[in-house]
Amino acid sequence: MANETKSKGVIAILTGGGDVPGLNPAIRAVTIRALREGYQVVGIRRGWAGLIEIVRDKDADNSHCYECLTEGRVNKAFRTGGTFLHTSRTNPSKVSKNNVPIHLQDKYKKDVNDLTPEVIKNLDFVGIDYLIPIGGDDTLSYGVRLYQEGRKVIAIPKTMDNDVPGTDYCIGFSTCITRTIAMTDILRTSAGSHERILVMEVFGRYAGFTAMLPTMAGVANRCVIPEHKFDIDLLTELLVDDRHRNPSNYSSVMVSEGAIFKGMDKMVFEGAELDAYGHAKLGGIGDVISQKIKELTPKYNNGKRINTITQKLGYLVRGGEPDAIDSIVPMAFGNLALDLILSGVHGRLIVLKNGRYDNMPIDVVVSKKKIVNVEKHYNIERLRPYYKKFEMLPLFIMTNE
Repeated sequence: MANETKSKGVIAILTGGGDVPGLNPAIRAVTIRALREGYQVVGIRRGWAGLIEIVRDKDADNSHCYECLTEGRVNKAFRTGGTFLHTSRTNPSKVSKNNVPIHLQDKYKKDVNDLTPEVIKNLDFVGIDYLIPIGGDDTLSYGVRLYQEGRKVIAIPKTMDNDVPGTDYCIGFSTCITRTIAMTDILRTSAGSHERILVMEVFGRYAGFTAMLPTMAGVANRCVIPEHKFDIDLLTELLVDDRHRNPSNYSSVMVSEGAIFKGMDKMVFEGAELDAYGHAKLGGIGDVISQKIKELTPKYNNGKRINTITQKLGYLVRGGEPDAIDSIVPMAFGNLALDLILSGVHGRLIVLKNGRYDNMPIDVVVSKKKIVNVEKHYNIERLRPYYKKFEMLPLFIMTNE
């Protein structure tokens, strides 16, 4: 167990959901500060999965579930992307029968099982006093559950979609936007060389921030987002006009993976399989839109078809090392979590609000959805962000609530 040596207590960290640049800097920030303040630090492996797979036997090998963190361990990893603790989309309150750990299968035999009682016992077995989950709204929603069960939880928001309620910023968002802009600049050369329409699909299930910000930065002519069901004919007409106006004779559109157009009744999924939070894997709307645009272009181009280039940016924008913002913000978030622990405070979400670091009640995570304010920021007639009234807006323009 973790608390074999005398310390102020044991703090556990875990990362859940999709990987993003900035997770390792956050883990390092928590660990360095906690160790220097006299705490032990445990890294839970593979998100919530690590907390359901522990075997409560002092002689059991649980190294696949957690490890004790040291300055040397976190200093080696913090400059890299992803999470060295690994991650998963495990939801301990909804574990399918096939995913119940072997040593618990005699006890949990339903098709879907709530393993929260085991998680609580495992927290006690390891000797964990404070738990710091780093994740998006799905991962953190289970953190809310544990807080409601009486555990001391402080949540840190991360997701490149930037859609965790309560905070203007989530770890990973800046690097995602930076990567998207860089890769779009690469793809534009091919679009221009072949005089085509470039269709780029980016992450964004319910929120269109990852499509909106690059478009606002000027790397795409148009963007379509989950918050507005758009007209594919209108998009095609706009893109054809954009192409005609461009001396290089090409145009481009940024497509959120959750976007849909009129005539569609649901999002485009890669398959029917659902994750532990009830989400099917999105992907493919870029291909659908690209094909429709190609079919419709003769209508707006004197009867001549315009070919398209389609690229799903996907994991390319969430990989690699963090940029400056995703190195600094995780450092601050981790230290803010320790500030709360040292003050005896828990049940909070670390946030960036109106340009300042703060914290909010953790249950804000499950209180609402954070999406683009279409009326304020998105021009539904031009299918792109509004470019007006920037005074006193936050760094990323449209990411506050």
